Amino acid sequence: MGITDDQLSRLDAVIVRHAPIKKGRHWYRAGDTVQSIYAIRSGSVKTHYTLEDGAEQVAGFHLPGELIGLDAIYTREHGSSATALETTSICEIPFHHLEALSTQIPELQRQLLRIMSQEMRRDRSLILLLSKKTAEQRVAWLLYRISRGLEQRHYSGREFFLSMSRNDIGNYLGLTVETVSRVFTRFQRKNLLRAEGKHIALLDTEHLCRLAGAPLAQYLPR
Repeated sequence: MGITDDQLSRLDAVIVRHAPIKKGRHWYRAGDTVQSIYAIRSGSVKTHYTLEDGAEQVAGFHLPGELIGLDAIYTREHGSSATALETTSICEIPFHHLEALSTQIPELQRQLLRIMSQEMRRDRSLILLLSKKTAEQRVAWLLYRISRGLEQRHYSGREFFLSMSRNDIGNYLGLTVETVSRVFTRFQRKNLLRAEGKHIALLDTEHLCRLAGAPLAQYLPR
């Protein structure tokens, strides 16, 4: 983040490392008071809301290196729940320590603002996706977003484990689970990807980029 080793040590000193949680376990629930923000070390998490009729609405999928809980800072209460999609390790950063360090380390404050700005851009992209794009474009966008997120954190962007279910994907993208399955089948027939269970291998990133509306120059998976 551009901070010194001494500053990094001060940040590291306030981080609480927890034992991994199993798939399906909640990390926090809607209505919980905000005590901390959280960084995903390994695994993946979905955030989700419960609607008035009791149905679940998936709000997002979160990968290693990403922060969760930032959306609750203003109200100091979590508006959504966070659930592990697989065995997941999470670091806790107590909010009062983070506030104090942010005033002492300007670059840390700037990094938090960049992360929040990135989240806002992603939300805008999703709104456009749900209102204007086809089913194939929506699934391609999600694959692009996951692949780019993994690549930026030095994981493979070409082959990865898709921890979320087809039902969760459909919920998030505003599609039925049957439509999601048909899109994956079409992508395989067109040799855009190979899917073996939840293991995905991207075969034609240029075509997927075009479908996702993403610039190919920014897409450099290993």
